[in-house]
Amino acid sequence: MNSYSNRKHPFMTFANLLTCFRFVSAPILLWLACHGYGIAFLLLLAVSFLTDVLDGIVARWTGEVSQFGAKLDSWADMVNYCTIALGSWWLWPEVVMREAFFVTLIVLSYLLPPLVGIIKFGKFTSYHTWSVKLAAASVGLSLYVLFLAGPSWPFRLAAIVCVVAATEEISITLTASELFSNVSSFWDVKQRLARMRNTASSKSDANS
Repeated sequence: MNSYSNRKHPFMTFANLLTCFRFVSAPILLWLACHGYGIAFLLLLAVSFLTDVLDGIVARWTGEVSQFGAKLDSWADMVNYCTIALGSWWLWPEVVMREAFFVTLIVLSYLLPPLVGIIKFGKFTSYHTWSVKLAAASVGLSLYVLFLAGPSWPFRLAAIVCVVAATEEISITLTASELFSNVSSFWDVKQRLARMRNTASSKSDANS
């Protein structure tokens, strides 16, 4: 049971094309970072972040929310985060080394939840909870503050938000009896599981 419609949707919707921009921009971002174009890297990264915000909005507005779109978005996020990590190391190694502990927290927060999902369900999870959205926004904004010679505390606070979001995602995976997608929170999943149990109990009573 999940939040998707049973209708078939074409793969290449406008929302999915927005998502695909992150795949296309990744090698360009890496090229810019490799050649030391820090400002251009940050500008293109801003566009990439914007498409991440818009793709879900467009999918809901056009009624084209789909499981394929959710999975595509999750993979695009993973590519984007890996690109940011590598590009940041090439462009600002001193800053990355200084913030190594918090960088490690953020990287683990992005890698562990899908890994736990793959171990339990054999599939890549795509929950897209509100806490994950908040974590992504926090990291995105704090990166600009950090790399443009601003204070470190917004980035460090964003790392803590990422840990909280990752903990919620892992809790969802460990609690859920089946794979959900596009859920708002751990509480949302608990409510869905309760409704599923009530429905199953009602059917059992009707058949007895």
